Amino acid sequence: MKASIIIPNLNGEGWIEDSIRSCINQQFNAEYEIIVIDNGSKDRSVEIIKECAKDFENFVLICNDTNTGFDHAVNQGIEASKAEYAVMFNNDAFAEPDWLQVLVDTADSDKKIFSVGGLMVQHFNRHLADDASDYVPLFGWTCKRGDGLRRDRYNKIERVFSNCGGAALYRRSILDEIGWFDEAFFAYGEDVDLGWRGNNAGYKNIYNPNAVCYHICSATTGGRYNDFKAEKSGQNTLLLLYKNQPLLMLIINFPFQFIGYLPKVAMYYARGFGKPFMKGTVKGIKMRKEVDKYPFKLKNLGSYLWVEWTMFKHCFTYINYRVRRFFGWV
Repeated sequence: MKASIIIPNLNGEGWIEDSIRSCINQQFNAEYEIIVIDNGSKDRSVEIIKECAKDFENFVLICNDTNTGFDHAVNQGIEASKAEYAVMFNNDAFAEPDWLQVLVDTADSDKKIFSVGGLMVQHFNRHLADDASDYVPLFGWTCKRGDGLRRDRYNKIERVFSNCGGAALYRRSILDEIGWFDEAFFAYGEDVDLGWRGNNAGYKNIYNPNAVCYHICSATTGGRYNDFKAEKSGQNTLLLLYKNQPLLMLIINFPFQFIGYLPKVAMYYARGFGKPFMKGTVKGIKMRKEVDKYPFKLKNLGSYLWVEWTMFKHCFTYINYRVRRFFGWV
């Protein structure tokens, strides 16, 4: 088996069928499977998924009684997978017919490639990008590259910091080496954590704009801002930075990341979600001993330096993005 498309679902009856159908209709030259994990949906999702399964031979449905979180669900999919590549796909995303082939061909080109992501386009504004990979500036924020800007700005195949777990391929052998999705995150930021671990271990995350899918964005969790997402942002920002930075990097970057934390607090309070954000921050501090900090390895010194340089460089990426959004230069 070459690839497993893994789709977590929670109450997605409005879009799950179109998402699965786009995966069934892939023009792919090797055997692949589709694994759907339903996380305790209370709507007609499971009924719809079972109908879709009738039209595809290699289809696996896993049903959980409750919402176990994105990370646990996709880890269930990875565990059930029989393939060389585990391909994550959101239940509110819809793939072009050659999407999977482009991802696999890119990964096959170099054994050092850990993940491959493509261009996620806004479903309702198809001239705009939703996500063209993710990055972390020195201030410690997790950022979506290209969000709300013209999709044709992101037409270059290149190495990136990490890929969005909503539509990305991961090499199973490297997943087994560096660890799967960290379930302490529950949801949000876990894909950046995974990509960062790959960087630390000396592997590469690649963006290929020719792998295109369309994304509703936050259809399952109910919008861009809410109490749940604010709490997870406060928690997972701290876990991400603590886990993946060696001690010296933590010390060097602490002033920048502390400064970066302050406007984030102000932003959440201004939007009415300050209390859940601070609640998540406290939880993140308490949970630091529950996560597996990526061990420092001297042989990976060059990788740590690449990460540090990339975080510095992405400060300017972020500034450029904010200027464009402020002036409307999409």
